[in-house]
Amino acid sequence: MVYLENEYLKIGVASLGAELSSIINKENDKEMLWQADPKFWARHAPVLFPFVGSVINKEYRYRGKTYTMTSHGFARDMEFELLDKKEDRVSYLLRSNEETKKIYPFDFELIISHVLLKKSVKVIWEVKNPSKTDPLYYSIGGHPAFTCPINGEESRNGYKIKFDRDKLSYLLILPETREIDYENPRELKLDKGYLEIKEGLFDEDALVFDDNQIETISLCTPQGEAYVTLNCKGFKSFGLWSKPSSKASYICLEPWLGRCDNKGFTGELPDKYGINMAEADSSNIHEYEIIIH
Repeated sequence: MVYLENEYLKIGVASLGAELSSIINKENDKEMLWQADPKFWARHAPVLFPFVGSVINKEYRYRGKTYTMTSHGFARDMEFELLDKKEDRVSYLLRSNEETKKIYPFDFELIISHVLLKKSVKVIWEVKNPSKTDPLYYSIGGHPAFTCPINGEESRNGYKIKFDRDKLSYLLILPETREIDYENPRELKLDKGYLEIKEGLFDEDALVFDDNQIETISLCTPQGEAYVTLNCKGFKSFGLWSKPSSKASYICLEPWLGRCDNKGFTGELPDKYGINMAEADSSNIHEYEIIIH
């Protein structure tokens, strides 16, 4: 674990998955990230790469060949190399190898950086395509789980999620096949931009938002006071998720570039919903910011 610290925050980043594993708000000595109790969910803030969510039947196709891929890809379960550490930044590197190419036939370099600002953490992903000839197709996403409730209450019920608009549409994941039921969007009704967390909110799994609907989102106390905000402009999709039990003391705010397959999708990887491409011998940079109040 590598730690970074300033006057306001102390963060920890693990080499396994280059996963942000702790954000301590030094002003009140509170841990802002879920601490991976395996009873409810044994992760903190995994990075999802080279897929976000599931592919139908755990299979996808590229250039006429079928490959197998587990949910959320493999990067979150791999050891990264420490690339650079400064007072306010740590960067880790993952490269493709012969094992990854058996299930994901691309050369890649993934650099994950966490930058500590005053009262925020910037998460930066650089996806490099070292191939001189072939494009690199990928999805990538964040999955940070934030402590909720934050003030010692028994349950998160009554806490609120603040959106930057008054009405949203969302999609659900079909439980048996893990496809997105994209033909049946639902309306999320908000009260002046707030959604109250209630029993049953996650009974049908994650709420999936497409079309760049989520650019700023906050977790708030029952009084409506934000204690963590995510800025994620430029992310086409977004997931809102937790285990259904109100005793699961976290909420995941998930900015995604890519997601599960649309229901019935049988095409090749370049045609997958939300897929990203890095041209040969080039790189793409994506970032979002976690603000602690």
